[in-house]
Amino acid sequence: MLSQEITARMAENVARIREEMDQAAREAGRDPADILLCAACKTRTVEEVRASADLPIDVFGENHVQELVEKFDAGAYNGKPGHFIGHLQTNKVNKVVGRAALIQSVDSLRLLDKIDRAAANMGIRQEILVEVNIGNEASKSGVSGERELWELLDQATARDNIELRGLMAIPPADATESQTRAFFSDMRKLLDHAREQYGVRLNILSMGMSGDYVAAIKEGATIVRIGTAIYGARDYSK
Repeated sequence: MLSQEITARMAENVARIREEMDQAAREAGRDPADILLCAACKTRTVEEVRASADLPIDVFGENHVQELVEKFDAGAYNGKPGHFIGHLQTNKVNKVVGRAALIQSVDSLRLLDKIDRAAANMGIRQEILVEVNIGNEASKSGVSGERELWELLDQATARDNIELRGLMAIPPADATESQTRAFFSDMRKLLDHAREQYGVRLNILSMGMSGDYVAAIKEGATIVRIGTAIYGARDYSK
């Protein structure tokens, strides 16, 4: 059972974040209702997530398959959607498809094939985003280069059991504020181009985290993924 202090702190944090999200949206001439708050709950317990699910959080994002399975099966999201936002290994696809309402981190044809087959076996259409390595970092997953991106988008839109919804990205951690803003702007342009090519269902742009979500919203994010600003610093010793 979480203490009242922890629960109250989470409520205060989410209220502040929502206020800042709404203000950023209005300053950009956007409707705040068009932007979803995704709680990135890596390392958080079932109890923490269940308590936060009572707050105005729209979706929950998991980086690790084991945590998605544990929290989804325990009903920790209280009926709200769970997204998979981390690097997904092909041998764990069957545990994610059907549990994750949206897989945000598709970055290869091999992974796309596995998701398509798993969804076919379940008789569902799995919604996905294609992850873009916008900073071309060797240490990060995601599609690098526009040629690879458009090839993967072509493949995704051709699959019977895949519903392509948009793009996701994480700018380089060492980028300056102006560089990060430019990366976000580039992502918006890529999504606009993709929508022209493939249709209006491509309307999700997942970008922005605890340190830069305001800038991401001003550049067109429709989902921001926020963890530490909601729950506090992570304890990786658990």
